[in-house]
Amino acid sequence: MPTTTDEKTIHLIIERQKDPDSDPYKEEFSIPYRPNMNVISALMYIRENPVNKAGDETIPIQWEMSCLEEVCGICSMVINDVPQQACATLIDDLEQPIRIQPMRTFPVVRDLIIDRESMFDSLKQVKAWIPIDGTYDIGPGPRMNEKKRLMAYELSKCFTCGVCLEACPNVNDKSEFMGPFVFPQVRLKNAHPTGDMNSEDRIEAFMEDGGLQGCSNSQNCVQVCPKGIPITTSIGAVNRKATLQSFRSFFGSDRY
Repeated sequence: MPTTTDEKTIHLIIERQKDPDSDPYKEEFSIPYRPNMNVISALMYIRENPVNKAGDETIPIQWEMSCLEEVCGICSMVINDVPQQACATLIDDLEQPIRIQPMRTFPVVRDLIIDRESMFDSLKQVKAWIPIDGTYDIGPGPRMNEKKRLMAYELSKCFTCGVCLEACPNVNDKSEFMGPFVFPQVRLKNAHPTGDMNSEDRIEAFMEDGGLQGCSNSQNCVQVCPKGIPITTSIGAVNRKATLQSFRSFFGSDRY
């Protein structure tokens, strides 16, 4: 059951790691309860009072945070077996003891700090940007219709937090799959009037090793996405585009 306001302490079990080559270990903490605490508040208390549950002084927990309003994505971690944002996760909503771990899909730098560089490498592979250099010379581009603009706005909410990769069963050390977050990113850039000029290049890049064929449509990503991004429809839209592009390439015709 979730914690209640009459509990005076919070029990946390945190998985720690001294450096990328060290073995992980668990350390327990008991801290005073305050109403409306989030996980970041608990970690900040431990940083200011680095004493574990046994009463021994310890090295302060290392983690990353920035915006504290679910925008930057860098405080992603696994909390009670669910990948999520520590800033938006309230202590009152969690069952105790609260178990906190780094997202193991990514290399661990130290404690709860991870390296998400692979996500940005994936975005580079599929050219997930709008090539605006020089386009101002040819005048203003066409306007998006309202339906497409609303769809693009929902896709643009992705802040590369990485929780969808942690939840996806196809993202592991035996697979090169880039992850479900790439589908809405490709769809978003292809929907842009200027970005559409490179849509075939993006689809082609996403059809290569580690691309869309690695998705088994398990839907885990949809369940954990903190922004409710329409990943399912993006998977369908990108797969449809890829199929049509394959037909055009095979038959050498635009009639498909």
